[in-house]
Amino acid sequence: MNIFNFFLSVPPAEAQNPIMAFAPFVLIIIVFYFFMIRPQMKRQKELRKYREALKKGDAVFTSSGIYGKVSEIKDDSVIVEIADNVKVKMDKSAIVIDMTDINAKK
Repeated sequence: MNIFNFFLSVPPAEAQNPIMAFAPFVLIIIVFYFFMIRPQMKRQKELRKYREALKKGDAVFTSSGIYGKVSEIKDDSVIVEIADNVKVKMDKSAIVIDMTDINAKK
């Protein structure tokens, strides 16, 4: 047998189990779910509960960077007082966090 034929010959292909071929993909999907998707869904659920529990007088922080105090709550909007006699009507989705969370971090 020639040495070139030895290195160029292809060994016979073994039949691979199709389940084992997809196992890495399934593992990647599981890792993405537990490390990325699940925590994000948990944060969204907590934020939705927080927005539903808003009440008059709560200090809030908006997604646009405005600090204020809730002065009135409607079905899908909130009126936030940002200074003396300055009120802004905002969508509830613009309210990001409670001010007590910011004070606890400092």
